[in-house]
Amino acid sequence: MMIECTTLTGGKKLVPKEKLVFRPAAYGVILDGRKILLMKTKSTGKYWTPGGGIDLGESIHDALIREIKEETGVEIEIQKLLKFDESFFYYEPKDEAYHSYSFFYLCEAKTTKLLKDHEVDPNDESEKPRWVNLDTVKKEDMQTGAEGILSLIR
Repeated sequence: MMIECTTLTGGKKLVPKEKLVFRPAAYGVILDGRKILLMKTKSTGKYWTPGGGIDLGESIHDALIREIKEETGVEIEIQKLLKFDESFFYYEPKDEAYHSYSFFYLCEAKTTKLLKDHEVDPNDESEKPRWVNLDTVKKEDMQTGAEGILSLIR
């Protein structure tokens, strides 16, 4: 059986079902006034919200707090679940395919100081954490899969 997956660039790729890896993940929509905390995606240069995979035995909230601290240096308080998304995506750089459950949470920043670019793990797909003016971010600036976030918070 073949599964249609979305690529990083929004294209489609058929992948054998056996190649899929299940990946639950949590992402933070972190606001500070009219600014939103975003990361650049190395492969496309587009924005994505910070967060990532939930480790086996780790709660969603613990994973979200950990991932955001690791990627951005920011400490957060989780407010509420904004969106749940199920997706099938193909990650070209590693020739990997995922069946993903993604939980997007509205968060409040308890701290706002960001990691310097060289402090972000160079092995991660996410880089360059930035506070970006919410009024200037366009849907087309967002990575495939994250573009719907803007309409939820505007």
